[in-house]
Amino acid sequence: MSSFLASELSADETSDAARFRVIPMPLERTVSYGAGTARGPAAIIAASNELERLCVGQEPCRAGILTETPVDCDGPLPEVMERLATRTEAAARAGRIPVTLGGEHSLSYGAVMGVARALGQPVGILQIDAHADLRVAYEGEEHSHASVMHLLTQQGMHLAQFGVRAICQQEADSREANKVFWRDAEDLVTNRIHQVDLPPDFPELVYVSFDVDGLDPSQMPATGTPVPGGLDYYQSLHLVEHALKGRRCVGFDVVELAPDGNAAWDFTAAQIVYRLMARCL
Repeated sequence: MSSFLASELSADETSDAARFRVIPMPLERTVSYGAGTARGPAAIIAASNELERLCVGQEPCRAGILTETPVDCDGPLPEVMERLATRTEAAARAGRIPVTLGGEHSLSYGAVMGVARALGQPVGILQIDAHADLRVAYEGEEHSHASVMHLLTQQGMHLAQFGVRAICQQEADSREANKVFWRDAEDLVTNRIHQVDLPPDFPELVYVSFDVDGLDPSQMPATGTPVPGGLDYYQSLHLVEHALKGRRCVGFDVVELAPDGNAAWDFTAAQIVYRLMARCL
């Protein structure tokens, strides 16, 4: 596995002082439909070499992008999560922005917990997703990709969800019990909404978790659980960018890419990563 945007970066831009720490996490343990997320990080990194340096008027690579070795995903899931948490905690303590490339969505638990430990406080999570991921457990696994946001809300994290269109009653109840803020896909898509204000009491420090299945399958079919009626590329990014205004991004992940041989989808995921970097400066 090479480095994110290696074809464009100078030696100075890949030093230990780099603002962005890319952490590949080829996790595929609890997928419940389509497979392939273990190949996601390598595909994103390979596609990133075709990106241009300039993005929405900025060059995030000037701030530096250092790609770390992939996280070992063998062993019990709590141990795997702690390995990732150690990585994101170290990055956040050093004043860097950890960027975790997935891999299945369950990894967000380790990524967020590490950042929160470094900052000494809960953070607000901004989630782009087709699913609420608020089940108490799924198929007997509490660290499932379908339970990751439940685990994080139980740790005191605030949560805002955009683009959900597949949800069970337990998750709907959890939204109410945990005071989750949400705008679901049907409302956002049919009304062509690109900007939503977060509640005034939502934390200033925000972690973005971008599940690529939040996009409509016409724009991102290479994912394990594609659901019709999703967000489009620009809409999803505009929602994140507007929500971050007046707040600080302290880390993010892009998850659930399951490469299917079409480089367009790998490139889409890589472009999302770079665009989020631009908005986290």
